Amino acid sequence: MRRYWLGLAAASVLSACGGGNPFTTTTDDPTDDPTTTIPEALANDLESVDYDPGNQTLTVTGVGLDETPFTATYIRKPALDRNGYEAYAVQDNALTEHSTAYVRQTEGGYAAVVVTGGQFGTYQGGTTYGRTGSFTAPDTDAGAGGIVSYAGTYVGLLNIDGDGGDLLTPAPGTDPSILPGQSAEVTGDVFINADFTQDSEVKGRIYNRRITDLPATAVEDLTLMNTAISSDGSFTGAVNAGGTSVGEYGGVFSGTDAATVAGSVHATSHIEAFAGNTPPIEEYGVFVLGSCDGASPDPVCNQPDP
Repeated sequence: MRRYWLGLAAASVLSACGGGNPFTTTTDDPTDDPTTTIPEALANDLESVDYDPGNQTLTVTGVGLDETPFTATYIRKPALDRNGYEAYAVQDNALTEHSTAYVRQTEGGYAAVVVTGGQFGTYQGGTTYGRTGSFTAPDTDAGAGGIVSYAGTYVGLLNIDGDGGDLLTPAPGTDPSILPGQSAEVTGDVFINADFTQDSEVKGRIYNRRITDLPATAVEDLTLMNTAISSDGSFTGAVNAGGTSVGEYGGVFSGTDAATVAGSVHATSHIEAFAGNTPPIEEYGVFVLGSCDGASPDPVCNQPDP
């Protein structure tokens, strides 16, 4: 099994085809053709993720206390898995930050999100996504006028504490004001429509959203606003909630006939239940979705024919 390096593209990082390479591998496979640069708002503190899906290991660079890249090996946490995304976490001791990561790869599409739990009122986080292998757009003369639908699940992390179930236990009598938290998770479903005709646009929605440790809290849907698809299959756009712009999203299509789409979201001040929070509520999340025309489509794709 190959090991994948998921990271923010830099000019000095080249793929086998000579382009900027946000998702490369430790091999020199000539079929690899990742070309997407992760927008700064989505990458934020996350510099790279070294993921071995076969051995289930994850090494994260970035998401540290300062601008100096810090590399940490995360531990697999199956109990924290959400919606088909593998969970990993790290915490050096009971008085240092806890960090949670989610990662998924399928059919050439990859995405990861990493967020620390709060400590002393601050946290760090970011996302990355990309592909390994080639990308070809669907034949616009076939199917529903060049429209391809994608459906699946979503996972995100917030800058508020969850239940803290993965935190290390501090010594008795430790002042709780110095203890770190564990980032709360958000789950949901995603549906995306992509138009591969001359219009070449993508749009979608993240819905059925729920905070795992606060199930009674209402969580607004996130609308992925119409945005252009570049010739390399990448896209970036705005995120709305309730008609208000609350952030940004980005992604990349992968595979033959754009079999998969992988991407990430950043949103802030977007959950009314936390209006007035200081700092404002903030979320990083990811999605990796298969096409409704694929071999194992999401159940929502099973719709009546016209």
